[in-house]
Amino acid sequence: MLHFCFCHTMDPTKGSYFSRMELEPEAFGPAGDDTNSESTCYQCSTCRADEERSCANSMRGRTKTRSLSASPAMGSTKEFRRTRSLHGPCPVTTFGPKACMLQNPKTIMHIQDPASQRLTWNKPPKSVLVIKKIRDASLLQPFKDLCIYLTEVNNMIVYVEKKVLEDPAIVNDDSFGPVKKKFCTFSEDYDDISNQIDFIICLGGDGTLLYASSLFPGSVPPVMAFHLGSLGFLTPFNFENFQSQVTQVIEGNAALVLRSRLKVKVVKEHREKKAVIQNGIEENGMLSPSLEKEVFKQAIQYQVLNEVVVDRGPSSYLSNVDVFLDGHLITTVQGDGVIVSTPTGSTAYAAAAGASMIHPNVPAIMITPICPHSLSFRPIVVPAGVELKIMLSPDARNTAWVSFDGRKRQEICYGDSISITTSCYPLPSICFRDPVSDWFESLAECLHWNVRKKQNHFAVDEEEEF
Repeated sequence: MLHFCFCHTMDPTKGSYFSRMELEPEAFGPAGDDTNSESTCYQCSTCRADEERSCANSMRGRTKTRSLSASPAMGSTKEFRRTRSLHGPCPVTTFGPKACMLQNPKTIMHIQDPASQRLTWNKPPKSVLVIKKIRDASLLQPFKDLCIYLTEVNNMIVYVEKKVLEDPAIVNDDSFGPVKKKFCTFSEDYDDISNQIDFIICLGGDGTLLYASSLFPGSVPPVMAFHLGSLGFLTPFNFENFQSQVTQVIEGNAALVLRSRLKVKVVKEHREKKAVIQNGIEENGMLSPSLEKEVFKQAIQYQVLNEVVVDRGPSSYLSNVDVFLDGHLITTVQGDGVIVSTPTGSTAYAAAAGASMIHPNVPAIMITPICPHSLSFRPIVVPAGVELKIMLSPDARNTAWVSFDGRKRQEICYGDSISITTSCYPLPSICFRDPVSDWFESLAECLHWNVRKKQNHFAVDEEEEF
C-alpha cells in the first residue's frame, strides 16, 4: 500500500480541515485501483506548523520509471516529474494571537493528491470493453486490429455491443469471423455489465467516452480513449502504436485523472384520473362518478460526465426555472435555459455559453445560463458538495426540457424536480502523460486556446524615440 502525506484541506460547509493520513486504495471496477506499488510520500512546505520549513523527504527514494503517462514533454529531453501537490498549501488554522479554527473530526475527508494518482491492478485484468463509434467506416480496421490483438495476443475476454457487430462490413468479413465468435455481447439498458469489465477502450471521439460513462451507474473501470473522432478533447491517445500503449496499461503504472460525475435524480409527478362516487345515485338511477386526480411520483437516476442542460425546448417563450442550492432559492433563470456541468463539461457546452474552463482535478460544479435575458447573470462556480435542485417556476408560461450528456431528453412539467450533486463514482481516465500536460495540450490542439499572431518587437531606433 502507498503512504501519502496530505495537507489539511478545509471542508467549507463545516469549517474543518482534512488531516494528513495514509490512503487506502480505491477500486475502479473489479480489478483496478489508483495506487502504485512504490512507497512514496508527497508533502507540502506547510504540512508542519512552520511555513518556512521545506519537506525534506518529498519525492526521495522514488524509482524513476518511464511510461506512456510519464514520457517527456514535446521538445524536452528530461522526464517530467511533479515535485509539489496539485492541492493548494495547507492553511494555518490559527488566526492572530488568540483565534483558531474549531476542529470537527466528524467532517474530516480523505483526498489523495491528484498528481500522485496512478493506476495499478489488484489482479491481472482479463476482460475489456471495446466501445466503437457507430456508423463510421474509418474505424472498422482499427477496431478489428485492436480486437485481434486483445483476443489472440493478450488472451483477453472482449465485450462488444451487439449493434456494433451488426455493421454489414463486419458481418460480411469472413476472415474476422473466428475472432467475432469469441466476443461477449450486450445491449444497452438490457444487460448489466458493470461487474464484469476490468477496463474500457474507446475508439472514436469524446462521445464514446460519454457513452462509456452512461453504461456504469456505479464504479467505472479505467478508461483508455483513442483519438479517432472529430474533436478528441477527452481522447489523448493516438492509435498508431496502440499495441505498446495497451500493453503498458495492462501492466499497470499509468497516470489517472479522476473526472467527477454528477448524480442526477429526476422526480416526475404523474396524475391519473380516479373515479370517486359522490351523492350516491343520480335521478336517472345511474351512478354519478366525480373525476379526481391521484398523484404519484416516479424517480429516475443518472450519472452525468459532462452536463445537465435544462432548456425551453420547442417553445418560443423564455424558460422560467427556479434554481435551489441546499434547499434555498438562489435565482430564477429567465432565458433559453441553464447548464449544470462538471469541470470536464466546462470545455463543452458551458464553454460555448461563456463559462470559464476548469481543470478536471478542481472539485466544483458550474452553473451557466444559456442566453439569459439579463445583463448581470454571469456563470458561477459552486463547491462540489452542494446539492442543486431545479424546478419549473410556478408562473412559467411553458414547460422545460432536460438532457443528460446530450441523451435521454425528456420534458419537465409543473411539480417535477431535478436534483444534482457530485457523484462519489468518478470516471478514471488514463492519461497519456499526466493530468496537467494532457489538459493544456487538449486546450491548444482542440480549442486553439489563446491563438494569436504575435506582436512585433520594437526596432532599436523606435525604442530610442520613446
